[in-house]
Amino acid sequence: MSSPVWLYLLSAVGGYGAMSLYLLKNPQILHKKRRRVPHCRHISHRGGNTGAGERIENTIEAFRNAVDQKTDLLEIDCHLTKDRQVVVSHDENLLRQTGQDSNISDLNYLELPRYKERLEVLFSPGSYSTGTDVQIPLLEEVFQRFPDVPINIEIKEDNEVLIKKVAALVKKYQRDHITIWASANDHIMDKCRVENPEMPFIFTVKRGIILLALFYSGLLPFVSLPESFVETIMPSIYNRTYISESKVLQNKFVSTLFGWLTMRKSLFQHLEARGIQVILWVLNQDSDFQKAFEYGATGVMTDYPTKLRRFLDSHPSYARS
Repeated sequence: MSSPVWLYLLSAVGGYGAMSLYLLKNPQILHKKRRRVPHCRHISHRGGNTGAGERIENTIEAFRNAVDQKTDLLEIDCHLTKDRQVVVSHDENLLRQTGQDSNISDLNYLELPRYKERLEVLFSPGSYSTGTDVQIPLLEEVFQRFPDVPINIEIKEDNEVLIKKVAALVKKYQRDHITIWASANDHIMDKCRVENPEMPFIFTVKRGIILLALFYSGLLPFVSLPESFVETIMPSIYNRTYISESKVLQNKFVSTLFGWLTMRKSLFQHLEARGIQVILWVLNQDSDFQKAFEYGATGVMTDYPTKLRRFLDSHPSYARS
């Protein structure tokens, strides 16, 4: 190949790289920053398992405690009972939470058992939560009690009735712009967006992989992104405060590589400049809170709303949005 061709290729690659880097740092040139979604610094996982006093996950008592700690966002999961009531529960099967080996979908709402009086906190092995409220709540009750509190609703089941009912409740209580669709599954997310396209939504796993591919190829600044949130684990908690069921992720080299690929401050800053928030989960120690904000995360999801509030209050630079 003659030298002029090489020069043209090098010039093209260099020009592309320079333009990509410039737009990565200045995304507002091509993309208008979205502003209609709640800004989330303090996020309560399952409503927050514990706080100043201990609370059972996904109960009205836990949500109230999180709100008292000025949480910016409640993170919850929803399922559908046999009589088609939308309830707030992390698990479809109730064995872990109640001791009864039954599925929510096989029981009418009034037949649902109560939570155990003591539950282990998944992301704090050896720690347990307790509380006086052990009732599995209806999503509608949560909307009624906390009308102005942003809520992230994860849909794990490919259940069109559940999705339609959640969307209908969001519309009924006029919460479209403070309620977030969440699902790891592309197919489920597509159905959610059809039912209520006004609600902001997160990156699915597939879309997250595409996001990373765009970032490392230099194409990210040129591509429009409809999502409003990235919600991902902070890999440094693997094998420390969280033991993955995946044998692959239990491998230290793999988890370290995953962290190196995903925890990129330049990526987080680019997304933030476009109005796309990055939330890292589930962090329960001050050192992890600090690390997340140093990475450039918009917010932290925790089981301990009081602990995170105390950290933010004592670190004003991290508390600022």
